Amino acid sequence: METIERKQPLLVVVGPTASGKTSLSVRLAKALDGEVVSADSMQMYRGMDIGTAKPTAAEMEGIPHHLIDVLEVEETFSVADYAALARPLIREIGQRGKLPILTGGTGLYISAVIHHLQFSPIPSDEAMRSELRQKAEEEGNEAVHALLRDCDPESAAAIHPNNLGRVIRAIEVYRITGVTITEHNRRSRAVPPPYRTCILGLTSRDRQFLYHRIDRRVDRMLEQGLLEEAERLLQKDLSQTAAQAIGYKELREYLSGGQSLGEAVDRLKQESRNYAKRQLTWFRREEGIHWLEIDRFPDDGALLQAALDIARRGLAGEVAE
Repeated sequence: METIERKQPLLVVVGPTASGKTSLSVRLAKALDGEVVSADSMQMYRGMDIGTAKPTAAEMEGIPHHLIDVLEVEETFSVADYAALARPLIREIGQRGKLPILTGGTGLYISAVIHHLQFSPIPSDEAMRSELRQKAEEEGNEAVHALLRDCDPESAAAIHPNNLGRVIRAIEVYRITGVTITEHNRRSRAVPPPYRTCILGLTSRDRQFLYHRIDRRVDRMLEQGLLEEAERLLQKDLSQTAAQAIGYKELREYLSGGQSLGEAVDRLKQESRNYAKRQLTWFRREEGIHWLEIDRFPDDGALLQAALDIARRGLAGEVAE
């Protein structure tokens, strides 16, 4: 019988954008002698700083942060690539006697690590991808999403039509292998994870409280120079992965003269709120998350204390994972 002592402790902090994951993770790392491993697909890109709310050196407060600024914006990156980087890094942090704290809002990356998903080398078909991208351009993303719904309803329910890259990949996997990506994902969980995991989730009792935080964050980003950052990035040949980042494409119409700044900012705020909803939907499906409603706590100190209590007991195996 496997004992909890044989598994590596792993603390995970998840939640929607603007919920305070970075700040809480830094304070947890200080209290628990930890290091942060980012699970934010866009903070991995160099130059995507303001729009991704990438933590500054001051915000890191001396705590090591890993998997930030490791890619150029022209590079495509996958969840399998992320897992290949994150797993040995987590192991190495533990071997140094530190607590790895996996932090971010990219649900697919989080799942790949905590469930120890195994990725089989399914080939790609560029001709098929081009055909599907062309269909999306001519008929809209919904038309391609409908193809996925026909062959893999479970994936279609989980993947937003506008996440065209993942929709196309799911169709591609089915057409190449004859097995849905949903089934591939089930089979990928055959190897038990090597971690004793405690997952903290940040949310808010009042959804408007979170939306207000998102709107304020966008305003701060603009004050910090988001427009200039977006203009610089949009001149580059962004990879399919990097091009999905919220915070840049929404400003394209304004920068090209097709929209007022107010209209572009309103769209950016709405897209950010929609993204937060999708993040919460993803994480609500994950079992074993200990949810902390940030608007229930009088201050950051009270939130930290509640998080520490759950983390210490969870990592010791005293609460259900």
